[in-house]
Amino acid sequence: MDIQSLTTFFMWCTIINGALLVLWATMCILAPDLVYRTQSKWFPIPRETFNVVIYSFLGLFKIVFLVFNVVPYVALLIVG
Repeated sequence: MDIQSLTTFFMWCTIINGALLVLWATMCILAPDLVYRTQSKWFPIPRETFNVVIYSFLGLFKIVFLVFNVVPYVALLIVG
């Protein structure tokens, strides 16, 4: 596997995961009641607990996205 294919792979990983992150954050900001009602059908938890869990996972996903997608992509761009 050459640097060009790795760069292309990480580019698409960054685009797809970045779009998921933006979609998830947008849903949590613009329609939090819809997200809560949908999820509470499967997992009956109080609203305060749901808010803590959803924003914690959002923050964790953002950190993982940056570390495992954006940083390798930028490093490959610098090396290539």
